[in-house]
Amino acid sequence: MAGFMREEEKAKIAGEVTDKEMIKEGEEKSVDNVREKLEKAEFGDDDKSEMAKDEKAVEEKEQIKAKEGEGEGEENVKVEIEPKTGVAFPVKLADGKQLDSLGLRRKKVIAININIYAFGMYADNAKLKELFMAKFGKAPSKPTKELYEAVIDSDIGMMVRLIIVFRGLTMNMVRKNFDEGLGESLKKLNGGQRNDELLKKVMGAATDDIKLSPGSVIEISRLPGYTLQMKVKDELISQVESELLCRAYFNMYLGDDPFDKEAKESFGKLLLSLF
Repeated sequence: MAGFMREEEKAKIAGEVTDKEMIKEGEEKSVDNVREKLEKAEFGDDDKSEMAKDEKAVEEKEQIKAKEGEGEGEENVKVEIEPKTGVAFPVKLADGKQLDSLGLRRKKVIAININIYAFGMYADNAKLKELFMAKFGKAPSKPTKELYEAVIDSDIGMMVRLIIVFRGLTMNMVRKNFDEGLGESLKKLNGGQRNDELLKKVMGAATDDIKLSPGSVIEISRLPGYTLQMKVKDELISQVESELLCRAYFNMYLGDDPFDKEAKESFGKLLLSLF
């Protein structure tokens, strides 16, 4: 990530990584430094800081890395591109779920916004349409809180596909993301009470032996019976039956404080088109 930081940003972390070190050791040194900071950082509410507009160099490098790792099995499938990373997502999955929205998860470290993963939200749109017609009858003039909550609370099949773009990501960092982001969402929906037992079940089989390079895919699905399933690089990590857990997970993307507001708004527009 050499060259990713402006001069004033470099000065802020000069005590930890000098300009000389960055020039000498290049991208690997600076990425290791950012990874160390991310390992220590919390994935909390301040993750949703407004996206910086001066990260073109960062995104270009991440696009190259992510494209190198994209799955070959979907080469001939029509795709949509997440614009900030250049990562491709199939518009339709083998099970019929359709791509309804694209977004980006970022983490702010000191003065730098780091792209962590691009994501695509998929759903069984035919069943969503049935739900909306039965529940609302006609389309509201704009996406409403009730509309999003109907999706969050339902048992309709959905999946969020995460495609890693930051090459310094580790399973330990993913675990922290779930422990804090999902933990906070569970707390909001559970009367202010955390549920660490549920969190442990989600990430229970995810070990640090799993290497996450750019292009690595993590899929979190809501299956019938309010079952949250997690796969990392096609390996089944967990399958937990819990209505609260399913609601909490999709609340992170469609609730009042979403990871990516633009992605939520895009999803909302798609919902209106289903009426």
